[in-house]
Amino acid sequence: MRSRRPSRALMVGLMALSAVLAALPMRAGAETLLRTRLNADIRSTDPGTNRDANTDGVMAHIVEGLVAFRDDTSIGPMLAESWTISNEGKTYTFHLRQGVKFHNGADMTAADVVWSFKRWLDPATQWRCLSEFSANGIARIDKIEAPDAQTVVITLDQPTALFLPTIARPDCGQTAIVHRDSVGADGKWIAPVGTGPFKLGEWKRGQYVDLVRFDGYASRNEPRTGYTGNKTALVDRVRFNVIPDSSAAKAGLLSGSLDVISNLAIPDRDDLKARSDVQLSVTPALGLTGILFQTRDPLLKDVRIRRAIALCLDTPQIVDAVMQGTARPNNSALPIGSPFYGEVEAHGYTQNIAEAKKLLAQAGYHGQPIRMIANKRYAFVFDSAVLVQAMAQAVGINIDIEVLDWAAQLDRYNRGDYQSMAFVYSARLDPSLSFEMLTGPKATQPRKVWDNPEAQRMLQESMMIDDKAKRQKLFDELHRRFIDDVPMVVLFNGSEISALCKNVKGYAGWLFAQPRFWGVSVE
Repeated sequence: MRSRRPSRALMVGLMALSAVLAALPMRAGAETLLRTRLNADIRSTDPGTNRDANTDGVMAHIVEGLVAFRDDTSIGPMLAESWTISNEGKTYTFHLRQGVKFHNGADMTAADVVWSFKRWLDPATQWRCLSEFSANGIARIDKIEAPDAQTVVITLDQPTALFLPTIARPDCGQTAIVHRDSVGADGKWIAPVGTGPFKLGEWKRGQYVDLVRFDGYASRNEPRTGYTGNKTALVDRVRFNVIPDSSAAKAGLLSGSLDVISNLAIPDRDDLKARSDVQLSVTPALGLTGILFQTRDPLLKDVRIRRAIALCLDTPQIVDAVMQGTARPNNSALPIGSPFYGEVEAHGYTQNIAEAKKLLAQAGYHGQPIRMIANKRYAFVFDSAVLVQAMAQAVGINIDIEVLDWAAQLDRYNRGDYQSMAFVYSARLDPSLSFEMLTGPKATQPRKVWDNPEAQRMLQESMMIDDKAKRQKLFDELHRRFIDDVPMVVLFNGSEISALCKNVKGYAGWLFAQPRFWGVSVE
């Protein structure tokens, strides 16, 4: 007897049923999906080049470097199992971990490390941190060699205490070791073929970025810490949904269409505190929010006007209003969580209206408008700008706020194309790097806000020595000069505030305010 073929209607029905089943909540044996939120899209998939904090955070799940920061900001091994330093501090010999594979299945070897470093150092790559290895940086890399498949030797032109912290920097893309399949035959970037616990799935611009668990991932055995330790992925896929509006993100969490919201707005945190179906994670962070001044501007090049703005501000009131108990006032370039933040760094600006008015009169200021750029991607940045504007108006300073989208503001910042700007910096996990992100020659690095040659000399010295007491003395003096020069007014360090559904397990914030979704499960 001949079997009958299923009817077309039955086939269509079965296909529809399959689609419904695929959309149902994940169960045992099916794909596990963790859904989170980005407040803006990533800028690219090429780490350490066209990047911002969101890009850094997503790419950290895909790529890894030789070393990485731990939770306590110390440096730990990542793709390197160990290393030795010789030749009076100029030669680093890295011994690579065995069994590490790229997302395309290829074994990672020393040749891949050499290729990756040479790509970073090629000016055509436009690596954010190339200047750190230039004549005016921490040191030049003279040689990169691979004496065997598991050993890489990097020789610098001079010793520096910051070589490992610099190549571990998230904004440097962790100096990631990627497979050469990441670029095309013409050398142009295609997509990251890294070694991380997740590989890039689909990036639908303006909508979402999907990361897929890499089943061939070779995890370290130490407990998870910072960007190193055990980084085993416990879910099959992470979807970063681009949701600029914080109210929409909160609604998504409460409706069950999101599992995690990071960078939670303060008002939303207050709304969610009392809910039994939501858990909150609040962790002090090392980021920095403040008001930048273009010291080459015809008006703001007068330090008396910059100081008047600093002295008209009630920083504790601004922080209390904007952060509502989740952050403390801080006028120092060093974050409160730094081991080098001490009594000297605790002294900043104290509101003094009379002195502010006196300085304005001495400078001949008569209400000329000062344009301040801000954005609404980070509500605390915009709110800070509004309060600064109001307090400045009380002493006769006329500030106009220009709201740009984050990408446009970042471009203006990188070009130094602004008069003043309310801005947020991502965390720097070494005190020299905290000052370095602000300090440098504007002629060659226009994004730098503090162009003071003596400060640059002291900063270079802090990068060369390991002695903690000597470094502390340098940072104390840098702080005093920073407060005197007023290239910006630091207001506060932030917090990583996240909201999670109750079924999310294993999530933990840390000093670097970016979520980590390895070791995290959805039950």
